[in-house]
Amino acid sequence: MPTSVVLGTGHCVPERIVTNDDLARLFDTSDAWIRERTGIEQRRWVPDEGGTGGSDLATEAARTALQAAGLGPADVDMIVYATLSPDHFFPGDGCFLQAKLDVPAGVPALDVRNQCSGFLYGLAVTDSFIRSGSYQHVLLVGAEVHSTGLDRSNLGRDVTVLFGDGAAAVVLGANDSGDGRGILATELHADGRHAKVLWTDAPSCVDRGRMTVEQIQARRHFAEMSGRRVFKHAIECMPAALHSVLGKCGLAVADIDLLITHQANLRICEAVQKQLGLRDDQVFNNIMRYGNTTAASIPLALDECVRAGRIRRGSIVAFASFGAGFTWGAAVLRW
Repeated sequence: MPTSVVLGTGHCVPERIVTNDDLARLFDTSDAWIRERTGIEQRRWVPDEGGTGGSDLATEAARTALQAAGLGPADVDMIVYATLSPDHFFPGDGCFLQAKLDVPAGVPALDVRNQCSGFLYGLAVTDSFIRSGSYQHVLLVGAEVHSTGLDRSNLGRDVTVLFGDGAAAVVLGANDSGDGRGILATELHADGRHAKVLWTDAPSCVDRGRMTVEQIQARRHFAEMSGRRVFKHAIECMPAALHSVLGKCGLAVADIDLLITHQANLRICEAVQKQLGLRDDQVFNNIMRYGNTTAASIPLALDECVRAGRIRRGSIVAFASFGAGFTWGAAVLRW
């Protein structure tokens, strides 16, 4: 049975840099307040005049990943696209990406709606398809445009300071060499009892018309979050999932060469690192520069690590994520 190896990575972020000081001109906050609570210094947003969707960023990220893999659009057998901020209510962004990238007609495009855990859910799905022999080369993408849907008032500041726009892509392929490289194990979890702790209520098919003036006036189209509850569960669930997935492949925390967690809040990342007893050189964080890019955060960090030489042939790389739903998971691969 083949294993799934990473053949290439890429990312794309908007040119526009939004600093904490920029946000302080929109609502009551400060650079010190944001840094202390989140670790974020800046984030990337698409232009306010609109016209840029997640699939546009995803297209550029995918081109870079394919080039790194030595492949072209015609070599893609399947697209798996993770996002919480699709360009449109339907169809899914995977189809828009297929057209923009000029991937041949007939190639399947699967959209994954697991928010911050979207990339890991997509990775597990991709791994299963490749191991089964169904597909040879799968393009896995995480892409988000949050900025167009953020509440830029004092009422929304706690959420708005967190999020940035961006996309990242990974090309995975089948490895039949038996050299031990590839995805070693994945693990996924969910607990829908906490679904309304972090969610956006509208638009909703539960309501006639899906979006009403009353809903907008009640600000139901903006994200709501109980930060303390998210923090508590994240620092419990991610380490537990990592220990479990490492055990599946006969490894221990000490074997990890590099851990990349979902970049939701630097304080969460630091708490997970402390619980696992990992050194600073064993983890990577870039939330300071990009904020929370949900489904894009792990592959974006992975691409930066690859390009910076942080990952070598044979490195044990671990991922962990936690987000809305609640959903969470972990994965381990040998590079």
